[in-house]
Amino acid sequence: MVEEESVRVVRCGGSELNFRRAVFSADSKYIFCVSGDFVKVHSTATEECVHILQGHRNLVTGIQLNPNNHLQLYSCSFDGTVKLWDYVDGILIKTFVVGLKLHALFTLPSAEDSVFVIINKEKPDVFQLVSVKLPKSSSQEIEAKELSFVLDYINQSPKCIAFGNEGEYVAAVRDFYLSVYFFKKKTTSRFTLSSSRNKKHAKNNFTCVACHPKEDCIATGHKDGKIRLWRNFDDDKKYTYTCLHWHHDMVMDLAFSVTGTSLLSGGRESVLVEWRDATEKNKEFLPRLGATIEHISVSPAGDLFCTSHSDNKIIVIHRNLEASAVIQGLVKDSNIFTGLMVDPRTKALVLNGKPGHLQFYSLQHDKQLYNLDIIQQEYINDSGLIQIELTKAAFGCYGNWLATVEQRQEKETELELQMKLWMYNKKTQGFVLNTKVNMPHEDHITALCFCNAEKFENPTLVTSSKDGHFKVWILTDDSDIYKKAVGWTCDFVGSYHKYQATNCCFSEDGSLLAVSFEEIVTIWDSETWELKCTFCQRAGKIRHLCFGRLTCSKYLLGATENGILCCWNLLSCALEWSAKLNVRVMEPDPNSENIAAISRSSVGSDLFVFKPSEPRPLYIQKNISREEVQWGVFVPRDVPESFTSEAYQWLNRSQFYFLTKSQTLLTFSTKSPEEKLTPTSKQLLAEESLPTTPFYFILGKHREQQDEKINEAFESELVQLPLTENIPAISELLHTPAHVLPSASFLCSKFVSSLLLSKETKSGEEIPEDVDMEEGKESDDSDEENDFTEKIQDTNNTDLGEDLLHQLSKSEEKELRKFRKVDYSWITVL
Repeated sequence: MVEEESVRVVRCGGSELNFRRAVFSADSKYIFCVSGDFVKVHSTATEECVHILQGHRNLVTGIQLNPNNHLQLYSCSFDGTVKLWDYVDGILIKTFVVGLKLHALFTLPSAEDSVFVIINKEKPDVFQLVSVKLPKSSSQEIEAKELSFVLDYINQSPKCIAFGNEGEYVAAVRDFYLSVYFFKKKTTSRFTLSSSRNKKHAKNNFTCVACHPKEDCIATGHKDGKIRLWRNFDDDKKYTYTCLHWHHDMVMDLAFSVTGTSLLSGGRESVLVEWRDATEKNKEFLPRLGATIEHISVSPAGDLFCTSHSDNKIIVIHRNLEASAVIQGLVKDSNIFTGLMVDPRTKALVLNGKPGHLQFYSLQHDKQLYNLDIIQQEYINDSGLIQIELTKAAFGCYGNWLATVEQRQEKETELELQMKLWMYNKKTQGFVLNTKVNMPHEDHITALCFCNAEKFENPTLVTSSKDGHFKVWILTDDSDIYKKAVGWTCDFVGSYHKYQATNCCFSEDGSLLAVSFEEIVTIWDSETWELKCTFCQRAGKIRHLCFGRLTCSKYLLGATENGILCCWNLLSCALEWSAKLNVRVMEPDPNSENIAAISRSSVGSDLFVFKPSEPRPLYIQKNISREEVQWGVFVPRDVPESFTSEAYQWLNRSQFYFLTKSQTLLTFSTKSPEEKLTPTSKQLLAEESLPTTPFYFILGKHREQQDEKINEAFESELVQLPLTENIPAISELLHTPAHVLPSASFLCSKFVSSLLLSKETKSGEEIPEDVDMEEGKESDDSDEENDFTEKIQDTNNTDLGEDLLHQLSKSEEKELRKFRKVDYSWITVL
């Protein structure tokens, strides 16, 4: 059972992996990346997520390896804490409470007991770099209030701060200024470039900085695409810089190799450039990385690089500039035109992602399954170029068909429109283009929907458009003498007084089609395509339209732009009820009669869950998000929940996901995964979440079968000793790292008592007290054996009922008598 108060709004994945630079482990086996409130640990070999470090209460803004222990990781967050993790076991070791909003984190090997963070104290745009002393204490949570000022007037981005020459100085850039602070001298040098006001067409703004690990050399990236290498900057008058120029747009990030022999740069060209020996002639390229390079990281061992991209992707690259792994998150386009959909086959979340593509995203595993190229054209990254946009998509016939609409409009009179219908191919396990329709309508398509009723054998698609028409498309036989084929063709064109068609949807049984024409809703017979009736409330244009389901299938719901929610009864052809509600999202649950409606208020977005049969909501939650919610969708659950309260029963069969304006994906959940874990299961998390490689599927199942056979063999014998893997004390000893274990004296009593036979063990209770335990007399042994067997049979008949117990052999009975002779009284002293 789930308590009512445990249901809350939580982030459900899809967070930005490219928000901060990724960090490699010392042995290059793992790569760490921030993901919303969490830190994800991925395997560089298999790309699988091995751990999720959970504990921060706000956005994680920085991660760094502990320079004094390569098995530990520091992280900082907007919640004002710095946390120390054991990433091998996924355990939180310590929490340092700073109390200020932390924007970035840096560590130095020379600063053993301190870290560097970026904070803003007074004005929101004024940031400072400070050193935080981390006190040593045995407690789990420690206050770290001792701050030492280092630099001010800096950028909040960690790309604009870099430590150089083994921590002798720190460089910071902002606008047209470069600041260098020397720790030994405790002095600051500032260098200025001419601004765009003084020099025509100059874009000298600093965008990023990197420092040579062993020499006094600073590399800075600029808005004009140039890279400047600064030397002799310890003298304000004798400093020099040289320029490297390849990027045609701003340099997004820079990074030196571990030895400092090469410099890596990246930008909007989606090309990683390696400048060897920091010379313009000697450079190598890794092109076609797919999206703008946001961050560049180098592993401590120097054998791997990684780039973080604007399409929420991390690419792991070998030292010879060959991509070896891709960690793909939820791609967030500037506009989600297609809305949120669910693939009926995979239960994956589907929406438009990278330009011209549909992405299929697994909500359970928080990773992208695959991309479907819809436009099938090479994307050209040019801000002035009008691109072809994927605007609509819909699944039909239980995932067998997919309809997409793409458009490009350079001028008002020059609209390029194309509709594509894709058929699912079972052999290739993907969608294959079946029909392409150029200019299906004369104006923008506003909606499209399939008829998913079981009684309709022939697939049917309806599109509505601003040209005042809706069209019915059916699947027909397109075979010829060469091959058998099917294709889509237009079967019917409908209109209503030349009004713009804005929405369309089928009833659950497919017998009726509802099409809204601005303020009027029309109902059509799907067999004859005759107009049956119309509804008109004159409450504004219809924004959303949907039929009720199951027992509420006789109702039709419509939400208007003027903030009115209407419910019509299709049997009486009259308005059942109406409510004043500014609905922005309205989604029906496919597994129940429930409808979820999200309205926009002055404070935020509110959720209302109701059944069309009555206007009283089943559930109301105010302010589920401070920003506007743009899309929502119900995803059927694999395993139903067991909410007993009437207010939460709408979550039993399906889970509701919604997307905000800033493209944050949220849902309703009971408890966070961290709260559900017991202390023992937290320690076993590393073992349970090992990556499922192809070898696992081959060897893992074989081992499981072997374990089952062994268990069956053990069950056939009368061995009542508890299994070691079920004893918490032994699990703690075997699975807890040694450096976080309590003292041995504390665990000894638990460990020894766990090995003893409990009082409930039948083998101990069933031995009579009057039996002589001397082993040298055979006659006594035989009597005892008979006595013992009789007792077992009596216990079977009285206490165990129908449960059968195996007869003891003579050797087993002798072994049990030996246990009786052992003196365990010493244990009481512990």
